[in-house]
Amino acid sequence: MNMEQYQDTFIQHNFADRIGGSNYGKDTAIYKFEKIKRAKAAAKKEFPHIELIDMGVGEPDEMADAGIVRKLAEEAAKPENRGYADNGISEFKEAAVRYLEEVFNVEGLDAETEVLHSIGSKPALAMLPSCFINPGDVTIMTVPGYPILGTHTKYLGGEVYTVELKKENAFLPDLNAIPEEIARRAKLLYLNYPNNPTGASATVEFFEEVVAWARKYNVVVVHDAPYAALTYDGRKPLSFLSVPGAKDVGVELHSLSKSYNMTGWRIGFIAGNPLIVKAFGDVKDNNDSGQFIAVQKAAAYGLQHPEITEKIAAKYSRRHDMLVAVLNELGFTAEKPKGSFFLYVEAPKGIKGGRRFESGEEFSQYLIREKLISTVPWDDAGHFVRFSVTFISNGEKDEKRVISEIRDRLSDVEFEF
Repeated sequence: MNMEQYQDTFIQHNFADRIGGSNYGKDTAIYKFEKIKRAKAAAKKEFPHIELIDMGVGEPDEMADAGIVRKLAEEAAKPENRGYADNGISEFKEAAVRYLEEVFNVEGLDAETEVLHSIGSKPALAMLPSCFINPGDVTIMTVPGYPILGTHTKYLGGEVYTVELKKENAFLPDLNAIPEEIARRAKLLYLNYPNNPTGASATVEFFEEVVAWARKYNVVVVHDAPYAALTYDGRKPLSFLSVPGAKDVGVELHSLSKSYNMTGWRIGFIAGNPLIVKAFGDVKDNNDSGQFIAVQKAAAYGLQHPEITEKIAAKYSRRHDMLVAVLNELGFTAEKPKGSFFLYVEAPKGIKGGRRFESGEEFSQYLIREKLISTVPWDDAGHFVRFSVTFISNGEKDEKRVISEIRDRLSDVEFEF
């Protein structure tokens, strides 16, 4: 039987309401990333001899450092590493504490009680609501943003309140705009800096404001920091936990996916308030049996060598410089981000004497189908597209060629903003 035939069986009526109940699988809406996928396939079919420049993929374009790969191979060959890792090994937790101190100036963390490994940030975000959310409780999220914490809040019968990230506020949420009634019902506040998709960075002053706000309303802060070590032009990486009082109100999630080119390795960690870390560990213990010990040991090696990330950041910084220059030359208002590999720019209103773009999605589809340049649109708070400088290239010379090709493809039209 195919899927459609099973829709007439009892299985269709047994699905939980949280994923659609008896209507699960019948939704015909085409979502953003599926539209992008289809547009890319159509463009490749129509123009088979033209390179599709993919600047939409939000993951690193290179292998993990050779030293990390070598360490994995060594540790995977040891019989003592073959078993369950459960809630992690001390070696990784201690490396995480030293990493936070060396790179982010976070002092005084206890490796035993205030750090725990995770199988990447996404599972950690999925599990944290189980520690706090009862039906009717509120999680405050930002839009645009990464929705996982909110999705699982809803699964548990909670509510999500969204705060827009606006250009005029440097893409930081206006905490004072959150209604008093929402703030008092909220259990969780989700933040992510440097931010996906805007590329915006937080400041010490903003994090101080967050700590004060969280104390006032008794809200737990979850700071998702997978891009935190990818900073540019002399800017020092900033951790929420480096701000006085942050550990009293929340935790920070780190991942090696973006900063160490270890996306598929699935390794990260949670750090901060020991009571939150303990609760996460209890929930985690009922969800997984830990990441492979050899992966944890290879990750510990990576954390002991932050210069690996510095080299990766230098590449992204170089690419950002070139892309920003070209887009501004074409009429966009592009500003190099202080962190992350994302460049977030306002979509044009149209082409002079030609078609109009009513949304970021319309512009993104135009770029893919007619210019074979893939980006990701965001229409949650204004009309924007997100470029990612993780495109595939063969060295610096080829990077220049790719950016030059973008200029050439977009130079035959004049955009109106």
